[in-house]
Amino acid sequence: MKFSLTRDLLLKPLLLVSGAVERKSTLPILGNVLLDVSGQSLTMTATDLELEMISSTQINNQGSDGKITVPARKLLDICKSLPDDADIEFEHSNDTINIACGRSRYSLATLPANDFPNIEEWQGDVDFTLQKSQLLRLIESTHFSMANQDVRYYLNGMSIETENNEIRSVATDGHRLAICKIVNDNLALPNRQVIVPRKGILEIIRLLDPNDEEVQLSLGSNHLRIVDNSFSFTTKLVDGRFPDYRRVLPRNGDKVLATNKEQLRQVLSRASILSNEKFKGVRLNFAPSELKITANNPEQEHAEEYLEIDFPFESLEIGFNVSYILDVLSAVKDDTIKFTLSDANSSVVIEGQDSGEALYVIMPMRL
Repeated sequence: MKFSLTRDLLLKPLLLVSGAVERKSTLPILGNVLLDVSGQSLTMTATDLELEMISSTQINNQGSDGKITVPARKLLDICKSLPDDADIEFEHSNDTINIACGRSRYSLATLPANDFPNIEEWQGDVDFTLQKSQLLRLIESTHFSMANQDVRYYLNGMSIETENNEIRSVATDGHRLAICKIVNDNLALPNRQVIVPRKGILEIIRLLDPNDEEVQLSLGSNHLRIVDNSFSFTTKLVDGRFPDYRRVLPRNGDKVLATNKEQLRQVLSRASILSNEKFKGVRLNFAPSELKITANNPEQEHAEEYLEIDFPFESLEIGFNVSYILDVLSAVKDDTIKFTLSDANSSVVIEGQDSGEALYVIMPMRL
């Protein structure tokens, strides 16, 4: 097995697959990337048994076809440190792969390709294409509401739902809920719900660029796959039942406030500096012409901010985790944000005033 290629042709696919390499595995081979030479093509595969990433590149093949696994992190570090336009030669002999570039020489220990685990073959039962920008918007609008290491393991991920011409993403950690939907008239999809694990969601965000290129999505009984012209990404699904979030959507909100998103973000950010570092609680006092925001911490420090608003309802005082509101303000693209409230003990619904594709529910805090 002997081949050569330029650094740029190697670095891009290697960076793509490196996200799936297991960092602290008890299985040494999961720290390796599988190199598969076939004709003038090199295919690289990495997996941590939950995710699998595959990417290909063109090479100048000077030997026989073959497969071998090499340490992913070391190969990536070597590749990054070489000059931009360098030509790199690989030659496999015995249990090592020799890498030559100019006057530089490296040899890396290899492990047999036969020991490399493959995610089992499966067929998707729901297949559709979506623009990268749409898929990214769907995920970025809700991913921050996923739980992190919750004992309710089904919350440590995102629910992806298909129904007719709609695709929805839903995430909740039990204190807040985020829903985003995209309507695509070219789609006619069956009713389906899957839970994509947190690591898979974060990897998808890393992989996708916000452009109009299309990617192919396949949903299976245990896997989700995304195929692009430069990579194939597969993640196992969480085996569990996502909560029926429709039951917790507040229905009785009768007080609506529309205000400038950026102004609200600024006053909340300033007030949060003196909030309790652990609980991040702030108190919001809604009055007819102003919103008063106060924060305190155990050091007896105090912050007070005011924002002019139009709130033609009874005055209302309610406490929130300020980080939850700031996350929503960062995700909403509209310039004007809309709050729908009922009383001090009920959740608030936050959404952009114009787009209407994302909706957020935040539970109040007792302060």
